[in-house]
Amino acid sequence: MDLYPPTMSMTWRLFSAQGVRAGPIRDAARGPEEAPPDARAAEESEQPRFLRGFHDILITIGVVVVLVGLWGIGGAIVVLPAIVILAEILVGRQRLALPAVSLTLALAHWVAQGMFGVFAVWRPAWQSDTYVLAYVCAFPAPLGLFYWRYRVPLSFALFLLSIAAVMVALVFVILEKAFGASFILETYPHVAATILLVAALAVFALAMRYDISDPHRLTLRSDIAFWLHLAAAPALLYAMLGFIVTFGQGGIWWGEGGLGQAVAVVFLVALFMTIGLVIDRRAFVTSGLLSLGAAIWTILQKSGASFDTYVFVVFAAVGLTVLVIGIFWQPLRRAAMSLLPEAVTARLHAVR
Repeated sequence: MDLYPPTMSMTWRLFSAQGVRAGPIRDAARGPEEAPPDARAAEESEQPRFLRGFHDILITIGVVVVLVGLWGIGGAIVVLPAIVILAEILVGRQRLALPAVSLTLALAHWVAQGMFGVFAVWRPAWQSDTYVLAYVCAFPAPLGLFYWRYRVPLSFALFLLSIAAVMVALVFVILEKAFGASFILETYPHVAATILLVAALAVFALAMRYDISDPHRLTLRSDIAFWLHLAAAPALLYAMLGFIVTFGQGGIWWGEGGLGQAVAVVFLVALFMTIGLVIDRRAFVTSGLLSLGAAIWTILQKSGASFDTYVFVVFAAVGLTVLVIGIFWQPLRRAAMSLLPEAVTARLHAVR
């Protein structure tokens, strides 16, 4: 598969010519040069180009409301032509970025709902993994066609993710037949966790390939990497959490699991936050916040803290973590990057 479509640079110029690239909003009373250097660097380090201004927001609201109304009136049969017509006008002609994202998501939702209805007839007769395989096979073609026509980064990222989902489901079906198991996730959890981890690593590697190919983040490759990282971060985290759960003695580590499992989760989330700092992708920070809160809850519960204080301590700890990382993103990133060899840092987004 050609990972870098030949029309990518042309598409980027077309989007740029229409002003799709969004810059940071600054105080009108201050020039850009007056903003603190770390603040400017933090603003500019990760800017997916899907918002141009309030016009995009207004059009997107209209798109969502119209599609919801049409779904209620005529169902999936009416919504698909509406998605195509709106995409042709708003994306194909006007090159509006945020409506392009919303229409891509609408198409994915249409496929999800439509296939659920189509396969509902056969679902009782199929095994779980076979049903999942048939279901995910419906996604690559429409998403690929949408990207081919409109060159929306999110649609290409979802196309790649849907192919990964098909491959995982296919492996599950093959193992199900080989082992004679009814549902591989339940009967062989360690094997399933390994397969999911390998798939998540593959998505992460693909995202890094796009990142490395555009270290200055000036083209749509960076946007594709953004969406892939957004999926890879939680996929990697929860695949690794699967090992913590299955190797632990408790049924689940949250509440019922041991203190050791909760501590392992904290270290895992810390590792992910460090990776996010190194590659300058905040998805690796946000993906672990729920697990971090659950782990802190478990630690407090096992330590015998008062029930009345757990919730507030958890919220305070998670919120403080977010604030510290967010406020000191650039200094923390400089510290993390200083520990790596220059051969690695030279290929990543530059530290400012």
